[in-house]
This record gives sequence, structure tokens and C-alpha cells, in this order.
Amino acid sequence: MMAAITSNTFVAVAPEVLGLILVGGVAVLVGLVLAGPLLLGVVLIRERQVGIVVKRFASHSLPPGHLIALAGEAGYQADTLAPGLHFRYWRWQYSITKVPAVVVPQGEIALVVAADGAPIPAERILGQVIDCDKFQDARKFLTGGGEKGRQLGILTAGTYRINTALFKIITSAEALENGMQPEQLMLHRVESDQVGIVTTLDGRPIEPGEIAGPLIPDHQNFQDAQAFLAGGGRRGLQEQILLSGTWNLNPWFVQVESVPMLQIPIGHVGVVISFVGQAHEDVSGIEFKHGDLVNPGHKGVWVTPLYPGKHPVNTRIMKTELVPTTNIVLNWASRTESHNYDAKLSSITVRSRDGFAFNLDVAQIIHVGALDAPKVISRVGSMQNMVDHVLQPIVGNYFRNSAQYHTVLDFLSARSERQTDAAQHIRAALAAYDVQAIDTLIGDINPPASLMETQTDRKIAEEQRKTYEVQEAAQKQRQQLVRETAVADIQQQVVSAEQGVNIAELQADAHIKQATGEAESIRLKAGGDAEAIRATGKARAEAYRAGVEAVGAEGYTAIQLMQIVGERNIRIIPEFAVNGTGGGTGMVDGLLGLMMRDQLVKKPAGVKPV
Repeated sequence: MMAAITSNTFVAVAPEVLGLILVGGVAVLVGLVLAGPLLLGVVLIRERQVGIVVKRFASHSLPPGHLIALAGEAGYQADTLAPGLHFRYWRWQYSITKVPAVVVPQGEIALVVAADGAPIPAERILGQVIDCDKFQDARKFLTGGGEKGRQLGILTAGTYRINTALFKIITSAEALENGMQPEQLMLHRVESDQVGIVTTLDGRPIEPGEIAGPLIPDHQNFQDAQAFLAGGGRRGLQEQILLSGTWNLNPWFVQVESVPMLQIPIGHVGVVISFVGQAHEDVSGIEFKHGDLVNPGHKGVWVTPLYPGKHPVNTRIMKTELVPTTNIVLNWASRTESHNYDAKLSSITVRSRDGFAFNLDVAQIIHVGALDAPKVISRVGSMQNMVDHVLQPIVGNYFRNSAQYHTVLDFLSARSERQTDAAQHIRAALAAYDVQAIDTLIGDINPPASLMETQTDRKIAEEQRKTYEVQEAAQKQRQQLVRETAVADIQQQVVSAEQGVNIAELQADAHIKQATGEAESIRLKAGGDAEAIRATGKARAEAYRAGVEAVGAEGYTAIQLMQIVGERNIRIIPEFAVNGTGGGTGMVDGLLGLMMRDQLVKKPAGVKPV
């Protein structure tokens, strides 16, 4: 018996009956689950899967040229199945394809190709970026104006549920299959000492007369491609550069070439010549009439140079001319300095007033100030042009003109004067080009060999003559030396002789004076002697008379004899007595005695033996 059951009716059921009911319910539930795909159209999508839905038939079909259905048309459906259970997807009406979610690894990007959408306009090659949750909302992409083909937008690192029927995702794993290299789908890295020069592959053409696209704001260094294009970005080389860092760049949209930063070495400045930028506005002033200068950011030669260091310069749109700010030595000779500015210079050939052609080596030292460097480059274009088109004619023509007024020998003999004149002339000429001439130096002068041979022979002869004169003078000097040496050697004798002569003269004078005195004395004495003799005679006579009277004549005579013997040392007794006794030896003994006396007694000179 069955009873009606309402919401307010409670029926008591026996436990055994309740158990049968529960068992039957579980069986029914299991049956429903097992038969669900067929009877209920149940689809299970796991967490890392995406369900791609294909509708087998419908009351109306897709419009021509479309692949994805938005209004229930037959074919691939725009909406995908998220993870979970989905019902009423009958097998006879739907085909469900389960695909893995798209995973973009860290440090990589993924590119997107849309299989459906509006056609891309002719002026662009990539589909515009549509707000569609990173390509995870296909319906929003298609209804929002998404375009068919390669997309500007990219996928960065992460996991995405993408309708692969609409979007083809290219990661580094599929790069080779799509004609790309895996490294193209890596984040682009610009090293710390480099800059990235950018070339965009999409956008409007560059304006006529320009070589690079202008600076576009707010596009996050080309990472937001849509903002770049919306801001008027141009296709091709870009004025903006990428500095060091890591960037998410679409390789279909932008290409980056990493180049070293511009390095200005010590002792130099860099004069920037920009081919892009704001309109040309000359700021050089009315006094500078041989070129023009502009402020940084404008087209032309920048008035402010770059100083030593590293600079992030786009070398594709700017040319930097290095200008040494130290002294530069230029040689008109066979040698070349390390800067090679004088590589084309050679010795200057000049012709003298006397018609001889000869070569002249010259060295010129110049200096360009840092603030004058832009003026020099604006005027002549480069330092090499300054050397080739300014210095070379100024220096060469000066010496050619100067040589016409002097002979070769004048150049050789008055070289310092020629050098001073040249320095003054060249300094004044270079000042008009904002270049300082520090000094001009004349090196080797190479006159004609024939002239130098004649001059050499003449010089040799002159030197020989001088040598002979010197030798002659030396011989004369030697003779004089010998003579003076001999005179010096006999000087003592000469002095002795001179003194002897003087002594002799003095002695002679003394003798003369003595003789004169004696003569006078004799004369005087003669007069007095006569009186003395007479007085002596008288005295002697008186004495004799008195003696005779005293002792008698014989006695007084004996006394006078003894007195004479004593005064005259007259020997009365002989020293040796020789007699005839002893056998005839008395004479010999006497001789021996005399000899011994002579040996023992030294007689005074001039005293004769008695």
C-alpha cells in the first residue's frame, strides 16, 4: 500500500526498508555517474587543463572567413571549459578536447598568433593589443577588435588557459618549429657597459628627410608596443636607446643590437654631430661665421662636447669626432706619430733663390682647447681634415715662399731665424681656425748632394789649412818653448855671469878708485916722504951717531946685524947637518929629512922656504 507524501508528512519506515532504499540510491547514483557522459553530457576538466569545445552542428553556421563561433554556430567555440565538472555537453552535439595549460618559464616570453579576427591594416604587420586577459578570453579578443595573425602582445612568465583553437602559442620549446631561434624568446639583456640600439619592425614609415624615429614617451622602453604605436611610433631605426637591464621585448616588433658605450679617452673630448633631433637652431653667435653650433638634442654639431668617460650614445644616429686636447705633434718627415694624423705628410720640397731644390723636415706642435673643439669640427669636419686641408697648405706654402728669398746656405746658416719667422707666421694663420700653434721646429735640411760635396771639399780644405796653421803655430810654440827652456837652464849661469860682470865692473871701479887714491896718496906721500926720509935719515944719523958714541962703531954694527937677522927670520943654524961620515949616506939622509919635513909641515901658499 502506498501513501501520498507531502512536505509536512513524515512516514515511519522500518530500518530494513531504509537500508534497501539507501542501497538502491547509491546504485542509481553510481549508474548515473557511469552513464553521465552519455546520459547527462558531463565533462571533467582538471586543474592544469583547458577544455576546447567544438560544436558539431547548429541551426546556423559561421560567417565566411571566420573560425571561432561566438553565437553558438557550429565549429570551434570561443569559450573554453575551465577546470571542474561541466554538464549537458552531449557527445552527439559537442566534441571536447582537453589541452594542457600554457606555461611560460621564468626568463622567457611567448609569442601569440591569432587564427581568427579582423584583418590587420596595411600600414601594420602585427595585430593590435586587445584587453583580453592575456589572450585567455577569446570572446573578448574577438569582440574587442582583435586582429588575425601575429600579435603585438606577448606572454611573460606564468601559466595561462589559452584557447589553442584561436591562439597559437610559441615558446622557446617550439621556436625551431616556427623558424625562430630559442634565444629570441629569452628576455633581452643589455649589459652594464653597453647600450641597445633599437630598430622597430612595425609602425608608420619614418618621415621624409629623417633617418630614425622620434622619441616616443610612455612605452616602457618598447615593452608596451601598443603604447609606442599609439604615440606615433615609426618603423625603423629609433633615436631612443635601451640602457643596461633586462627587457620583455617582442622579437616580431623590435630588434636590439647591443654595442659598447662610447668611450672618450683621457686627453680628448668628443664633438657630437647629431643627424636627428629637434630643428636646427644656430647658437654659435654672429662672430663665428664659418659654421654653426646647436644645443644638445638638436640636429647639427653640439656646442657642448663630451668629456672623458663612457657615454650612452646612439652611434647609428650620432657621429662623435674625437679631438685631442693635449699637444699634437705633426711631422713633415718620414716618421709618423701614433695618432696618424700626419700619415700623409712628407718632407717639404722647396727651391732656393740660387735655384737649388732641397727637402726640409718640419715638425709642427698644435693644441685645440676643449671648448674650441666644436668650432674646429663645425668648420672643417674632422681633425684629419684640419691637418690635410688647413695645416698642410699653410706650413708647406710658407716654407716654399720663404725659400725663394734665401740661398741654401742661408737656410743652413740662419736656421734659427727661419724657424722663428715660421712660428710667428703659422701661429697667426692657425688662430683664425681656433687652433693654437705652440711651436714650429725645423728638422733636417737636405741640400743637393753636388752642392754639399763642393761645400764639403771647401770646408775640408779650410779645415786642413787651419790644421796646418795650428801645426805651424804649435811648432813655433815648441821652438819657443825649447828656447825658453834652454834660457831657463842657463839662466843661473847668465845671472852668475851678469853678477860677475857687475862685480868685475865694481871691482874695476874700485881698483880705479883705489889706484886713483893710491896715486893721490903716493903723490901726497911723495911730498911727505921726502921730508920723512930726510927726517929719518937725520934721525938714523943721529941714532947711529949716538950709538957709535955709546958702544962704539963695531959694537953698534953688531947690534944692527942681529936686529936684521931677527926681523928677517934668517936661520943662522941649519936644520940638517950633512957630514961625510957613515959610508956616504949623509946626503941621502938629508934628502929624506927634507921630504918628511915637507909632508909634516904644510907651508902657507905663496911662502917660499928659506
